[in-house]
Amino acid sequence: MHSAEGTWDLALSTPVGRIRATVELTRRDGVLTGTARGQGEEVPLTDLVLDGDRLTWKQAVTKPLRLNLAFAVTLDGDTLTGTSRAGRLPASKVTGERRAPAPAVEE
Repeated sequence: MHSAEGTWDLALSTPVGRIRATVELTRRDGVLTGTARGQGEEVPLTDLVLDGDRLTWKQAVTKPLRLNLAFAVTLDGDTLTGTSRAGRLPASKVTGERRAPAPAVEE
């Protein structure tokens, strides 16, 4: 079973240039949830599904354009690769790396 939880730094190669975003994935009561941050906005992830090493989700953004994005990526340890689609536009390549967890602070 693959773990998707953590903070992921994503790079999207889009027709309008390279866009960086951060996705945070957590598991609450056995359900995978997440948020995406980038371009000055934070949006919830919807339809989040982890099936083996394949992770899919949808999100709506307003910057740089108002778009509904659909992501499909494959997890490989602490890296991911895949695509993001916005409607009928061509798919954009997505790559990402999971950030190392912050060290525990001892008191």
